[in-house]
Parts: sequence; structure tokens; C-alpha cells
Amino acid sequence: MLFYIYLLECNDGAYYVGVTNNLNRRLKEHQAGISSGCFTNSRQPVRLKNYRVFENINEAIKVEKKLKRWSKAKKEAYFKRDWKALHDLSSCKNPSSHKNHNT
Repeated sequence: MLFYIYLLECNDGAYYVGVTNNLNRRLKEHQAGISSGCFTNSRQPVRLKNYRVFENINEAIKVEKKLKRWSKAKKEAYFKRDWKALHDLSSCKNPSSHKNHNT
């Protein structure tokens, strides 16, 4: 069985990341507003922006949880497989960090 991490773009420009084993069914559920408590329900319409395929559900869930905490730009870089941009976006920008001091 395959599992999908998907990226939806909502009508307000927000992104939603989810995981499913049936991408077509889940997209239809989001578009129909099946769950009133769902993040996308009040942000209709939504469109599928991108997705990634996994063979292991535990790995898919692990990646989904990580992506949910990321910025919009980092999510875009991940789904585009733009590893350089993802690296740049992930680097510490805090000027007081030990990583940004020359020793």
C-alpha cells in the first residue's frame, strides 16, 4: 500500500499538509468540507499543490508532522525538491546564535 503526504493551497493562500492512503478520496473530502473542524473547511476552495509518495506509513506520518511546523516557503521547497532552498531556509538566522559567530 502507498501513502501520500499532500500539500493543499487554500483560497486564503494558507497551506495545509496531510497524509492519506487514498489521495483522490481525501482531496474530495477536503473540497466537500466533510469535517466542520478541519482547517480547510472554512478556506474553500482548496487545490492540490503537490504530493509525495511513501511506502511506509510511519515514515509518512513522521514527515507530515515535521512539515506541519515548517514555514510556507520551506514546505514549497520540500515539495519542489529544492534541497538548496530548503537548506538555506533551514539555516539559523539568529545573530546571537553560536553558529553565526566567528571563533
